[in-house]
Amino acid sequence: MKSAWVTGVVIAAAVCMATTARAAEIRLAEQFSMGYLQFNVMKRDRLIEKYATQRGLKDFKVSWQRFNGPVAMNEALLSNSTDIVSGGVPGLITLWDKTKGTSFEVKGICALSSQPFLLNTSNAAIKSVKDFGEKDRIAVPSIKVSVQAVLLQMAAAAAFGEENYAKLDPLTVSMSPPDATIAMLSGAGGVSSVFSVPPFQFQQLEQGNIRTVLSSFDVLGPHTFTVAWTSARFRKDNPELYGAFLDAVKEATAIIAADPKGTAQSWISDSGSKLPLEMVTRVVTGQGVEWTMTPAATMKFAKFMRKVGTTKNEPAAWQDLFFPEIASLNGS
Repeated sequence: MKSAWVTGVVIAAAVCMATTARAAEIRLAEQFSMGYLQFNVMKRDRLIEKYATQRGLKDFKVSWQRFNGPVAMNEALLSNSTDIVSGGVPGLITLWDKTKGTSFEVKGICALSSQPFLLNTSNAAIKSVKDFGEKDRIAVPSIKVSVQAVLLQMAAAAAFGEENYAKLDPLTVSMSPPDATIAMLSGAGGVSSVFSVPPFQFQQLEQGNIRTVLSSFDVLGPHTFTVAWTSARFRKDNPELYGAFLDAVKEATAIIAADPKGTAQSWISDSGSKLPLEMVTRVVTGQGVEWTMTPAATMKFAKFMRKVGTTKNEPAAWQDLFFPEIASLNGS
């Protein structure tokens, strides 16, 4: 595993050095959930373009991509197929750990949201994580490294003892949240449980036979759900685009607070969702949901991953995981 990651870093470095001169470009990647509302607003209002222009850039390009899970995201970042990715904190920690001290070091830019996500099931016999059996299947965006997979490990450690943190890993399968929702609602593929994301987790609960087994807040308390990260090389080579991105996130975060219904409509339009506007608006303003650039509980993730051996390095403080522009925030 280590050699594969190192090879990826070397390849990425070679690709970067071989890239011929071109107009400045920023390529951004998101996943399938409502954890990236700032991105929807930034696209709608062309906020990166606004701030890049204010910074004096004239010849630049902004493009958007969508992936399922942190593995695909991080592979795209390492292969120089994208510039800024976003996802759960464990995805950032994984790549920070693998690239620490290299020429392609990766760190976080800022948080995007703090909100709970739910482990839902259609199996009436499952009352807690202790009730899962070997025939059960739990869908997560990416096995082992997605934020849902790591939270499931934390829940297993609490339920079965720390040495058994991976007890439920064999039951997990990688599926995008939309596909996992369809699978659970239809009973296809043996998937009876999904550790999901908004709004899909609430769409699932509209079915009378589906209920929540566990909230991520039950395991960790309030925590960052989504975060954006990039390479030190992109930040160094594109300071104006990097600054424009931060400015755009700040304005988009304020817009969400001021106009949650308009933001909900932007997500519906951007994702092609058929969900009612009222339902999506409730998710945007839901209990425990905070749209914020301030990281929360990132060290809890980092300490757990280091303790169980998922990573080799542990940051001394949350600021070690992020570039210095947000270091003064009251994070954790």
